[in-house]
Amino acid sequence: MSALSLGSHRPGRLLSLIALRIRREVLEWSGTWWFLLTLVVQAALGPLIGMFVWSAVYPADSYVATYYVTLLLVTVMTESFEQHTFSEKIYDGTISHDLLRPQPVVVDVIGANLAIRIWLTAMGIPLALLAGWAFGVSLSWASVLVAVPLVVLGGVLRFCWVFLLSLTAFWTERVHAIAGFGWTLTSLLGGTIAPLAFLPGPLRDVGQLLPFYPMLGLPADVAAGRVHGLAPVLTGIAMQGVWIAVFAVCAVLLWRAGIRRYTVVGA
Repeated sequence: MSALSLGSHRPGRLLSLIALRIRREVLEWSGTWWFLLTLVVQAALGPLIGMFVWSAVYPADSYVATYYVTLLLVTVMTESFEQHTFSEKIYDGTISHDLLRPQPVVVDVIGANLAIRIWLTAMGIPLALLAGWAFGVSLSWASVLVAVPLVVLGGVLRFCWVFLLSLTAFWTERVHAIAGFGWTLTSLLGGTIAPLAFLPGPLRDVGQLLPFYPMLGLPADVAAGRVHGLAPVLTGIAMQGVWIAVFAVCAVLLWRAGIRRYTVVGA
């Protein structure tokens, strides 16, 4: 039976399997550009609404538009849909075929995730450029480059979070409601509804400790030039790493419990 763990497989082989899956998924998704466009619009809607609302509240603050343009880019680059691409396999039973394959199930999940992100990024960049041009946003390339590792780790963190929620499909048919609640938390405390700097003090302090700001708001703040100095960036990277480890361990434990339940019920 294929496991979620990657430890018993050679890294080179795993990377090759993921690359093959990405290539296949990219080609498959190429025929549904209209659907991908709706995903881009859906991902960009929150940052665009936030931009218009907070630009009206603080019309003289250039940070608002700059932040939301970078947040739009971070959002489309880190979107995850495992409640659809993975959980549906549990519901329709096709995960049984994946369990019989000589590779970890998560390989296909990661490949599908990255393929969708490639398409969303390619289609989302023109939208972000248009929004930036409309609001007169100017980004520093130095800040953008510093933000790259934070965006990558934020994408890993967001994947782990959504995948963890999607694993509840082993126990409930309401995984979409659970994922929707997770999306609400991410939007509220991750910096989409409002930049974390605009939240009340206690809520802002809590938000900085939770994993949602490192997913979205922190990479956007760094790219927007709001975060200065090496120390805050390294602290943010460390926080992302801690939460990735926490979610990964929880996902492995939940997977083991869920797959035991799945095989017993299906026996």
